[in-house]
Amino acid sequence: MAVALTLTEPRKRRAAPPRHLADLSMAECQEVLAELGQPAFRAKQLRNQYFGRHVTDAEAMTDLPVAAREQIGSALLPQLLHQVRQDSCDDGKTVKTLWRLHDGALVESVLMAYPDRVTVCISSQAGCGMACPFCATGQAGLTRNLSTAEIVDQVVHAAKTAAEHELGRLSHVVFMGMGEPLANWARLKKVLQLLTAPVPDGVGLSARNITVSTVGLVPQIKQLTELGLPVTLAVSLHAPDDELRDELVPINTRWKVAEVLDAAWEYANRSKRRVSIEYAMIRDINDQPWRADRLAALLRGRIAHVNLIPLNPTPGSRWDASPKPVEAEFVRRLRDGGIATTVRDTRGQEIDGACGQLAASEQAGTSVDTNSGRTS
Repeated sequence: MAVALTLTEPRKRRAAPPRHLADLSMAECQEVLAELGQPAFRAKQLRNQYFGRHVTDAEAMTDLPVAAREQIGSALLPQLLHQVRQDSCDDGKTVKTLWRLHDGALVESVLMAYPDRVTVCISSQAGCGMACPFCATGQAGLTRNLSTAEIVDQVVHAAKTAAEHELGRLSHVVFMGMGEPLANWARLKKVLQLLTAPVPDGVGLSARNITVSTVGLVPQIKQLTELGLPVTLAVSLHAPDDELRDELVPINTRWKVAEVLDAAWEYANRSKRRVSIEYAMIRDINDQPWRADRLAALLRGRIAHVNLIPLNPTPGSRWDASPKPVEAEFVRRLRDGGIATTVRDTRGQEIDGACGQLAASEQAGTSVDTNSGRTS
């Protein structure tokens, strides 16, 4: 049965998010401020506060005139993300936030503190049109693309939360939340430029600390290659053979494994960055030893490593994680085949940590016991 895939905005038109300074250049911010009768230097003040100090409310910007803060805030710093709920686990080192956007759409972000870094996993779309059957977001379908500012704002809020929770300085961003980042390419391109531009033109993160995950949109991988920013490319492969990948990652019916990997190797050659091959371990589906051997053969001699992901099952799903002995054998075969392999540190299962679970439970009107992960 053919699966409908949505690579662009849904046909149903939605009201655009309110204008935000993260959507605008410095010059455009200055033009807006001039219309308000404010001097041009206010644009730099605003951008220093937002991008550099992670202040999201004009009322808290003490270098702005008190009388002008409300007007400036309405024009350039509207609230884009409205927190619906925030759960934490791992002794407070994992913080998952569910956000409601201006039109009621729900998105998620997850902040994770490790000994050597602080990472935020962010969403690029509300929902997802890729229809991967084992993914909660994929099964929910695509609501819409996020705006540039809606994506950047997740990073700024994460940096603010990291500081408030004394987790350390935000250093890494991964586009592995809700949505297919490359399906929102026009906005993603601007976001990557903003995240890597120095303050006050952007957030000032290292491109090498940013990871963009994709199920394999070949034309957009090529555009990312041409962009020339040395971010890490992560390919969500999940199967080394086209027969199974057609089922697990329906976009494979358009771009087969060989074509996706060819685009990834070109990215690696141009960027000099190692490609991460993401592989969700699904019980009795893609975890057979012969598939490990086949994956090793595909990757041998390439600038790549495999990141095995223990599946975080969604309630009521027929998909389950591979048993640990099966996972260990898969790892052994890959490593014996000369492939650098890691197993992703699983976090947040007790707070609906898998992408899309928190939004799904909110939309279904269920409550979550954050100690057990059970819905009620």
